[in-house]
Amino acid sequence: MFSLQKGRCSWSLVATVASILALVSVVHLFLVPVIPSFEYFGARQAQTLCIPVNGSGSGGKVTVLENGSIDSIGSEDNKQILQPMVNLTVRYPSDLHNAVVYHGAPWKAEIGRWLSGCHPNAATVKVVEEIGGKSCKNNCSSQGICNHELGQCRCFLGFTGEGCSERQELSCNYPGSNDHPYGPWVVSICPAYCDTSRAMCFCGEGTKYPDRPAAESCGFQINPPSGPDGHPSTDWSKVDMDIFTTNSSKRGWCNVDPEEAYSGKVQFKEECDCKYDGLWGRFCETPVQSTCINQCAGNGYCRGGFCQCDEGWFGADCSTPSISLSITKWPQWLRPAHIRIPDTANEHVNTVSLNAAVEKRRPLIYVYDLPPEFNGLLLEGRHFKLECVNRIYDHRNSTIWTDNLYGAQMALYENILASPYRTLNGEEADFFFVPVLDSCIITRADDAPHLNMREHGGMRSSFTLEFYKKAYDHITAQYPYWNRSAGRDHIWFFSWDEGACYAPKEIWNSMMLVHWGNTNSKHTHSTTAYWADNWNGISSERRGTHPCFDPDKDLVLPAWKRPDASSLNSKIWAWYWSLKPREKRKTLFYFNGNLGPAYEYGRPEDTYSMGIRQKVAEEFGSSPNKAGKLGKQHSPDVIVTPQRTERYHEQLASSVFCGVMPGDGWSGRMEDSILQGCIPVVIQDGIFLPYENFLNYESFAVRIREDEIPNLIHVLRAINETEIEFKLANVKRIWQRFIYRDSVMLEADRQKTAFGFGEDWAVKFSELTEDDAFATFIQILHYKLHNDPWRRELGPWKKDFGVPAECRLYTL
Repeated sequence: MFSLQKGRCSWSLVATVASILALVSVVHLFLVPVIPSFEYFGARQAQTLCIPVNGSGSGGKVTVLENGSIDSIGSEDNKQILQPMVNLTVRYPSDLHNAVVYHGAPWKAEIGRWLSGCHPNAATVKVVEEIGGKSCKNNCSSQGICNHELGQCRCFLGFTGEGCSERQELSCNYPGSNDHPYGPWVVSICPAYCDTSRAMCFCGEGTKYPDRPAAESCGFQINPPSGPDGHPSTDWSKVDMDIFTTNSSKRGWCNVDPEEAYSGKVQFKEECDCKYDGLWGRFCETPVQSTCINQCAGNGYCRGGFCQCDEGWFGADCSTPSISLSITKWPQWLRPAHIRIPDTANEHVNTVSLNAAVEKRRPLIYVYDLPPEFNGLLLEGRHFKLECVNRIYDHRNSTIWTDNLYGAQMALYENILASPYRTLNGEEADFFFVPVLDSCIITRADDAPHLNMREHGGMRSSFTLEFYKKAYDHITAQYPYWNRSAGRDHIWFFSWDEGACYAPKEIWNSMMLVHWGNTNSKHTHSTTAYWADNWNGISSERRGTHPCFDPDKDLVLPAWKRPDASSLNSKIWAWYWSLKPREKRKTLFYFNGNLGPAYEYGRPEDTYSMGIRQKVAEEFGSSPNKAGKLGKQHSPDVIVTPQRTERYHEQLASSVFCGVMPGDGWSGRMEDSILQGCIPVVIQDGIFLPYENFLNYESFAVRIREDEIPNLIHVLRAINETEIEFKLANVKRIWQRFIYRDSVMLEADRQKTAFGFGEDWAVKFSELTEDDAFATFIQILHYKLHNDPWRRELGPWKKDFGVPAECRLYTL
């Protein structure tokens, strides 16, 4: 192989090399398989050619960067772009579906080529990490955590002020009236003792168990159903004094002895239960772990959702070391490191920081340590323990995974914080992650008066937009990074049902992570049937006129799915493949879910699912509707039903095609289909699914236009067996990209450290080796780092990117 030295290239040599390469490329095109391996060339092969484009080539000078890659040719006044030394298009040809496979996944051709030739060949680069040493006022009065990067306190719930010395009064109830003496209904409405440091309701003094929660309908009178098909209702204006009774046969909730209740000796109000996090048992009699971000990384105590960090640590998950901490205790993503102590460092300098040289691979992500109102305070004081988290803890402090679809936001946040791609140096960062936990705002917006929506007319969409605007105001006031790219290298996660539709106009340049990829090309307005989430009324002065999703910059991520050990053991999660080959999949098309007002217990709004589920049911419904009718084209091998079943996953796995349609905005049906080895049939025009602007959906899914719904089954029956087998095989290859395995394993490691053994789910997930949702996210960021056109405007970049020259984003 020819080598290139610093200095001038011989043009005869260039011509010779070019001729040889052309010949090799032609031969290679006929000899390599359709999907070649990426080991063809190494990271250093990028240094082997020098081919200018445009200009005569006389007197040109080659610039070789420190990492060995070639930057440009020509004088400073007349630089020329170098043609890539390895032709990725030739090296990685696309298949008949215009996909290029990388790590088992069929990517869109240009993306798959870049990943195949560039991502695995990225080398480590030297990064200087900055370890903060600023102090905080009065050490936050022991009522908060000091952010040693900014020298600002992060106060616990119930405290405020520069040094966390001021107490807050957090009422449980709104002001009352004659009709509603305890105020209008909110989740936290309290008829007993209100802990104003947390805005939480307890039984209070004078009862046998004063610290027992008296949340929601527990303390109010329950009205019986109005008819045979009705449901009990709560009268929020009348307190149920029976919860305080000491009657021997029917004890009130606040005086029930757990052992007597469990043995059946006394009765109690069934509407009362243990809702608050950090407590377990029917009567909240057992204190347990609360859920915190990364469980404080083992460097602190989780106090109801807020991490109280040990000395020397700070951050939302106590994972960021300060200069007072020994280097031997630093987290893995900061090691091994070489310390550089500045000349100005001494005990009298308040702003001193340490520089630590670390080797890392790009892309590098800087995570803002936002004030706790955007994270820890939303977790602390939750009035229902399952709100906005992907796990809670039982009486043994063992992990219980939740079915909360919004749990993906927590999973990704924790992954980034513990990732080797994280950096503390904003100057070196490629991306900036702004962690606003809107998954908590969704469920907590009406939680208590201190999170009230009165000035927003009860609209959660408007309330949440304002929350993101406050986060934007904070980072632009406290940090210098936003203006350098107008926020285009920033990342925000909008987990809500309608994604980033309600993003404030100030942040729209950024990359949006969502579950709802509505481009608004067809569905141009709010698509939710729930009035409080509708964003149509938000003024353009606040929201701007942006769509909900821009495929050129944004990304749809998979929703959270519970890592259930029993499903893994019974081989339902994609392993069901081995039990359900093509010939045993007797159902052609399957969909089970709410089908709207025509069915019993269906959503009453015609706008639910934008009418899509209703149209499919009208044509192919396999269960009778309220009028006793089946779908006009019902068929024995087509199941479209609203009837819940415990065999849902098994029925998905027994089907060839599975319906993916919206609910109130996004639903988790895409993940259900992929995880059970069923070919997704996407019916939602102009709305992207997870990774759809990066993966080649034609290789493993089917898209049906909404106006094609009457022909749905004809289209599916027309797909030949070869194509079906091809798509099924790809579903089998990519299913792990739709789960958050790395997040699950972070929890497995924490539990193993605490208890010394692994749970069943931990053992099963440790056996998974393919790229998961977080690995896919990093791969996409790496591609975007070198291929986003806007970065050309900011170049030339002086950073060491660690990739071969042909992978660089060139600038004139």
